[in-house]
Amino acid sequence: MANAQFKKEIIAYSKHIGIDKIGFASADPFTSLKNRLQQQQQLGYESGFEKGTIQERTEPTMLLPEAKTIISIALAYPSKMKNSPKSVKGDRRGLFCRASWGEDYHHILRRKLAALEDFIMERMPSEKCLSMVDTGELSDRAVAERAGIGWSGKNCAIITPEFGSYVYLGEMITTIALPPDTPIEDQCGSCNKCVEACPTNALVQGGQLDSNKCIAFLTQTKEMLPEQFRKKIGNRLYGCDTCQVVCPENKGKDFHHHEEMEPDPEKVKPRLIPLLTIGNKEFKEKFGKLSGSWRGKKPIQRNAIIALAHFKEKEAIPVLQELLLKDPRPVIRGTAAWAIHEIDGDSSKQVLKEAKEREKDTIVLDELEKLL
Repeated sequence: MANAQFKKEIIAYSKHIGIDKIGFASADPFTSLKNRLQQQQQLGYESGFEKGTIQERTEPTMLLPEAKTIISIALAYPSKMKNSPKSVKGDRRGLFCRASWGEDYHHILRRKLAALEDFIMERMPSEKCLSMVDTGELSDRAVAERAGIGWSGKNCAIITPEFGSYVYLGEMITTIALPPDTPIEDQCGSCNKCVEACPTNALVQGGQLDSNKCIAFLTQTKEMLPEQFRKKIGNRLYGCDTCQVVCPENKGKDFHHHEEMEPDPEKVKPRLIPLLTIGNKEFKEKFGKLSGSWRGKKPIQRNAIIALAHFKEKEAIPVLQELLLKDPRPVIRGTAAWAIHEIDGDSSKQVLKEAKEREKDTIVLDELEKLL
């Protein structure tokens, strides 16, 4: 019973340091997840951002020998923004998804896990712990599900009874045997709203995602965006919240427990035209603390160009023409060509012809050929 008492102490300390929810799971292999991951791989549904082999992702003892328990933590993040600026004709704005509001959540969760680890190691110095957030080998979702944090929804997010799916997840593997919690029963039932609402049909079926079609993934890629997805992106600069917004479990859920997660409206809903010419230094200063900046400015700028095309924003034509003719990056030139054509139709022919005469890159030439 000694460890049952220690578990209570860990829970009390987690509340003291502002962890919204904590759960405990055994460190047994994730057998059904292993089968699912193998299937995802065979179907070509992986994003390429996954870390480690399937074995490392499903067998905790490969990461920490003698692992007995995995502690899962969840922090609730806000779903509503105060003083959200309006996106209007002549002054259009893009949008970062809710998971990229405030300070990069990786840093926030790592600090919480580090404090929790210090607390545990002070009391049991001969034991070992290994913490990870999102970019580690383990599936945050599979761990959270086993630890009773929430159930795995059809939208491929963990849905908690208290906070809906607006939670960040992290976990700690430890060699201490602690009593496990009971998983929560799936409560999605016959609801299929997220699958039906997905703009690109990336949710193949409830609980199965083709990452390569998911807007959250597409906004993070660095290449030319396949044409069939461009009009689906709307004004999203990073990520996508559709499958969370339509979820009935998220209705009325909005928590402001952590000041560092509060959005700065000018950063998470920025003006689009100034984004097109922002320098590296200014980009780092303005957006560097957001998790959505991790891929650098190029994907954000490409998405901003697509957003301006979505709004048919004529005010953007001069700067788009400048990018088409002078930007050193083929992806930006090619996307600018497409956007100019979307906004300006036939009157764009002249500038596109001029660009074609000067262009040497095959990606951009292909795009210009199609448009002309």
